[in-house]
Amino acid sequence: MTWFELRTWTLRRRVAALVAVAGVFMAVIGVLTVVTTTRSNDHLDTILEKTGPMRVAGQELYSAYLDQETGVRGFALSRSEENLQPYERGREAEEKLLADIERLNADNGRAAIADSVRQVRELSTAWRTTVAEPVIGSGDTGGASDPVQLDEAARTARFNAVRTSVTDLQANILVLRNEAVDAARSTGSTLVVLEITAGVIVVVVGILMLLLLDRLVSRPVTDFAAQVRQVAAGNYDRRITSDGSPELRDLADDVDGMRLKIATELSEVREARAQVEAAKEMLEAQTAELTRSNRDLEQFAYVASHDLQEPLRKVASFCQLLQRRYAGQLDARADQYIAFATDGAQRMQRLINDLLAFSRIGRITTGFTPVDLTEVVTATADGDAHVTWSDLPVVHGEEPLISTVFANLIGNSLKFQRPGVPPEVRISAEQDGDFWKINVRDNGIGIEAQFADKVFVIFQRLHARDAYEGTGIGLAIVKKIVEYHGGHIWLDLDVEQGASVWFTLPVTPAD
Repeated sequence: MTWFELRTWTLRRRVAALVAVAGVFMAVIGVLTVVTTTRSNDHLDTILEKTGPMRVAGQELYSAYLDQETGVRGFALSRSEENLQPYERGREAEEKLLADIERLNADNGRAAIADSVRQVRELSTAWRTTVAEPVIGSGDTGGASDPVQLDEAARTARFNAVRTSVTDLQANILVLRNEAVDAARSTGSTLVVLEITAGVIVVVVGILMLLLLDRLVSRPVTDFAAQVRQVAAGNYDRRITSDGSPELRDLADDVDGMRLKIATELSEVREARAQVEAAKEMLEAQTAELTRSNRDLEQFAYVASHDLQEPLRKVASFCQLLQRRYAGQLDARADQYIAFATDGAQRMQRLINDLLAFSRIGRITTGFTPVDLTEVVTATADGDAHVTWSDLPVVHGEEPLISTVFANLIGNSLKFQRPGVPPEVRISAEQDGDFWKINVRDNGIGIEAQFADKVFVIFQRLHARDAYEGTGIGLAIVKKIVEYHGGHIWLDLDVEQGASVWFTLPVTPAD
């Protein structure tokens, strides 16, 4: 496996590999520990449950043979049956102790111990056959048997051979014990080594884990956070990278992609903002220019209208004077010309008056106050029309201007009535947020949909001058007054008959 392939491993995979390797080592150590512990227990069992009792049995076996030898000597001297009791107890103890040693040595015992037990049995049997039993037998026959007179040296040699075999048996038992002790010590050392090895593995794994986390997580995350803080501080051209784990590298790539997207969008926003600022400056300049132009135009209209009043009054006065003084004295064509001049002068006066009224809207103000529309409509209603209203509100505005709105709308209803149909005007209102929506509807000739916007343009007429009188500025004045109050005006084109005009006026602050 190459280093490049290892770099592509994820943090989870690396940790899993490290834990797996450590687990394998710990499992091997665990198996070895179990095996070593089992062996150690076996050795301890050998020491405690086998060699210990066998050594005790060997010591007691030695005493049993001494008892037998003492009993035989006492009987030989005294010929008393009581002196044979130690011999009998020794015989019983010998059989029991040899049986115990054989039983303890039977399970994984040593051949040398088994051979020693056989040798002890053989030598003890030989001693009893050649020494003890002849002595006891001679006692039963009254002392006439020769075997009682055996050589003392031969008897001693026979018994010493038995004692030597018992000593050899004890020596073999001691060898088994020493081997078990050495094995127990060895397994104990092995267990200590295994425990130290396990501890070293745990420490090494811990150190490797810390180094791994520091190399792949801690330091890369700290560096990654520092880069993100630089970007957050405004350095959007700072590329975000990471040399940590593949997960962190992928995260860094995703965050860097987000940075690029934000930087691109921010650049677009900055360009758009620059364009908006430029457009705003241009619009402000145009607005200022338009405001100045409108102000100059209104000033011009006001001045021009005011200055035209005086020569126009002279023209109208002299035309009327000519009409009164020379009417009927000239021919019919002259009377007609004078009538045309007088009518034109009068119409010019009306146009100038309406233009002055239009230019005064918003220039001369009395301030907004609560205006009761019921009182306004009551004072404005014309007796020639049937005007009805209900629940009209109190609005916030200038009463003279609002009176002009209703006067012009009701006047239009009278002017554009259907022939032979008495004019009717219905006025209603409903609240819509901070404004009142007011509707003025009549039963006149109405307005076609195609002229819905044209009727509110100054000096725009939808009919010939000789059909309906007027200057064509009435609805333009109404629109300017409504807009001056912050509202707007429109035609309701869904009515089947007559004209329906909607406009809005602000609610009083108390409402």
